[in-house]
Amino acid sequence: MKKIFLLFSILISVIVVQAQDISDNALGLRFGDNDGLGAEISYQKSLSESTRLEAGLAWRSRKHYNALKITATHQWVFDLEGLEGVNWYVGAGGGLGSWSIKDGYAGDDGTFLFLAGDIGIEYKFDIPLQIALDFRPELGFADYNNDLGLDIALAVRYTF
Repeated sequence: MKKIFLLFSILISVIVVQAQDISDNALGLRFGDNDGLGAEISYQKSLSESTRLEAGLAWRSRKHYNALKITATHQWVFDLEGLEGVNWYVGAGGGLGSWSIKDGYAGDDGTFLFLAGDIGIEYKFDIPLQIALDFRPELGFADYNNDLGLDIALAVRYTF
């Protein structure tokens, strides 16, 4: 937990303050562990002045292994007091995924469901670029993802 607060503090101290609104749309990549799936394609759509929907798609295809994961969270966005232009957000949601092991390797395949939370901080530059650092705990329900996963990620998105 101390590492998360340290990362947030570093990000805040590096950012130059400027005015910012929630973008209508943002599309980019979220770089994190993501239960072994790595980076995901991330899309955000504003729903109101202070809420939005974030959807993510991650997949991994290896010689003997395939996996796919879809995540959706509803997020509430707030101004960070004292740092105009920097927002923090909190959200809740979930997702589903599937995995398969192929080519005669011992293993199985299946699907899984999970609940997800999200808390993070973001900054939108003068150019149509947004960066964010977030923490997403996920509680999974299946053999592939049957525990609490803690994912910290850096996101870079084009805003429009």
